[in-house]
Amino acid sequence: MPAPKELDPSSSLPALYGTKLRKLRERAGWTQKELAEKVFLSHSRIAQFELGKEIPAAEVSEMLDEVLGAGGDLHDLWAHLRRLPPSDAFRKYKEYEVRASAIHQYQAHCVPGLLQTEAYARQIMSHAGPWCSEEEIGVMVAARIARSGLLRREVPPLLWVVLDEAVIRRPVGGPSVMGAQMAHLLEMSRKPRIEIQVLPYAAGAHATMGGSLTVLSFDNAPDVVYLEGGFGLTDMVRDRRAVARHRHRYDLVHAMALPPAESRRWIEKAMEEFGTWDSN
Repeated sequence: MPAPKELDPSSSLPALYGTKLRKLRERAGWTQKELAEKVFLSHSRIAQFELGKEIPAAEVSEMLDEVLGAGGDLHDLWAHLRRLPPSDAFRKYKEYEVRASAIHQYQAHCVPGLLQTEAYARQIMSHAGPWCSEEEIGVMVAARIARSGLLRREVPPLLWVVLDEAVIRRPVGGPSVMGAQMAHLLEMSRKPRIEIQVLPYAAGAHATMGGSLTVLSFDNAPDVVYLEGGFGLTDMVRDRRAVARHRHRYDLVHAMALPPAESRRWIEKAMEEFGTWDSN
């Protein structure tokens, strides 16, 4: 078994949290799997925390602190993570997005921004930033909806999206908001250069568990990859070897997902469950 990747705890607060978590776990004499079982998570999530690629939810951080006997130190560090400024990676991503000729995405938790309705986007923004004013949320929603304009270009980019089943099952904003969002997905999936697939729970473990992944391709430049984790953790990957690995991960998930036509039937079924599907 290869030695675990060593993090530089001075490189970022997530890296410091991950380093401290690993030291506490190793001091307790537990494997990642054993610790995961004690806090009701998969061991891959613990690995993501220890690598600084994802930040646990508040209740998970509290449980980790308690079971590891950290005396509050670990969760105190988590409180500082909440105050991290927004990553520059997303700002850079938006610059790349408008120039891309193809966008391939795997989304683990929510509908991609380019395909969100205004009501759905408002729900996402309201919960992601509960400390923001209604005016600030309105500005963020408008900015997100404006991004979808690139899909209305004379020659729009190819948009190929794989949605985890959780994306179409979680009733963001309630049945009405979610039903309208699913209807929008169906409408967009029938447009040229847009493909939508669903990755069902039954597919089991897959190569992109732990976060969302976007591969951006260009006519006259190398691909780049954008990674999203919890609590706004993002990363823009440009190294060609790393990009190739991430592209392979996306290809594996794409191969496991339902075909587009069958995916549309799954979305229609979700609308039936929300009580908003009208087959006429």
